[in-house]
Amino acid sequence: MQKILVTGGAGFIGSHLSEALLRQGNEVVCLDCFNDYYDVSLKHQNIAALQSHSNYTLVENDILNFEFLRDYFAAAKIDVVVHLAARAGVRPSIQEPRLYQKVNVEGTNNLLEVAKQFGVKKFIFASSSSVYGENEKIPFSESDFVDHPISPYASTKKAGELICYTYHHLYGLPVSCLRFFTVYGPRQRPDMAIRKFTTSIHRGEAIPMYGDGSTRRDYTYITDIIDGILRTIEHCHRYHIYNLGESKTIELSKLINLISNCLGKKPDIQMLPNQPGDVPVTYADITKAQKEIGYQPQVGIEQGIERFVQWFTENSRI
Repeated sequence: MQKILVTGGAGFIGSHLSEALLRQGNEVVCLDCFNDYYDVSLKHQNIAALQSHSNYTLVENDILNFEFLRDYFAAAKIDVVVHLAARAGVRPSIQEPRLYQKVNVEGTNNLLEVAKQFGVKKFIFASSSSVYGENEKIPFSESDFVDHPISPYASTKKAGELICYTYHHLYGLPVSCLRFFTVYGPRQRPDMAIRKFTTSIHRGEAIPMYGDGSTRRDYTYITDIIDGILRTIEHCHRYHIYNLGESKTIELSKLINLISNCLGKKPDIQMLPNQPGDVPVTYADITKAQKEIGYQPQVGIEQGIERFVQWFTENSRI
């Protein structure tokens, strides 16, 4: 049994990961500050079923509180850190770049420092496909040049990867950075596209579609992401970066139609200009993750949307 600290553990990915880690027989510490980026009650709902588990501990505090982190790590004997906590979202980062830098960069540095000081054996960092920016070469590979991020959010994730490498190089801390490609599924954050579209179509409201609908995304179902994280924990050594995506793309207009078909309702689309910071395509080359950690996504977009819509309609009061 390992003692695994999951930052942002009450969020969408963090709550699913905590469930999976507990099923494996691990001891899980959920560290979350319950900020108000979205409805805090949703985060409490995410972990409500976990809190009675004997191997689960909820710690409400902030990765910016270095003194707390130092004291907690000194006492808790953490084996693995899975660092998911972050200020998320490209568009909000343009409005509040200093907040994103503070939480995503300083917070990551705080965690790496206590991981180094108190003998953490493995450190998993949640990065993002946004680091690839407007790269024209597709699919995106971990060896691609990524020094031109086009949003503050993307730049903070690139900075996090670099700080992680520094701690590996100087102190030998095993670190794996995971570039997630648009994760979706039950409990997805309400600000993310698939849930926003589903909510609007379900309610008969207009859908804001930025651009002409031709932008393409590589959407990754939550169970595939969780499998990728678990495999990364198992194989974490030295320093690695892995893409975790489905390695397929779908146009925005086709995605909306897929959701509307599953709901059995016609979408009301409001076309708007492209937004600053948005990229035209994301597309993961997962060859490295397949070869080195055995990652193999199982849920295609059609099946994934069907599963998500079923969850959403069963929980539409949320």
